[in-house]
Amino acid sequence: MTSRAELTVRTEKVDVIAGALSPELAERIPRTKVSVEKREGEVLIRIEADDQSALRAALNSYIRWTNVAEETAKEAGSR
Repeated sequence: MTSRAELTVRTEKVDVIAGALSPELAERIPRTKVSVEKREGEVLIRIEADDQSALRAALNSYIRWTNVAEETAKEAGSR
């Protein structure tokens, strides 16, 4: 059974977040398919996985990478 999740990240740093995630799209997480879409003021991450474990692993990774990109952009902007 396929598992799916959508993660919407509201941010002023849409280009930064989407750009930071784009290299990760090339490095496939086993048993998953991921897409990242830029929208007005947000980034939409769609994850489709073969099972719950793969979905959880992908979600955790993308949440962590998104957080790192957001925090890095904030730090760089404050200098």
